[in-house]
Amino acid sequence: MLVVHVHVKVKPEAVDAFRRACLENARASVQEPGIARFDVVQQTDDPTRFVLVECYRTPEAPAAHKAAAHYAAWRDAVAPMMAEPRSSVKYSNVFPDDEAW
Repeated sequence: MLVVHVHVKVKPEAVDAFRRACLENARASVQEPGIARFDVVQQTDDPTRFVLVECYRTPEAPAAHKAAAHYAAWRDAVAPMMAEPRSSVKYSNVFPDDEAW
């Protein structure tokens, strides 16, 4: 299991639009066979900060996700909403183990 945290800081005036775009992308993403989970979380003390928590079943799944039409639509829609470039951190899942997914 590969877990990716994508950190995004959004322009204050774009928070609502960014949220809507992320929810649409997340709903489509969880339909992909290679995605076990896709969470969109918003920081409580700074609503311009989001983390997308993407849990992939296989090493190939991130590339398949990035090739999906809904990902391209999200990427293009949210690019002008970002206050700074997004960043990501990759993790290996420890618990629950792969058998639970």
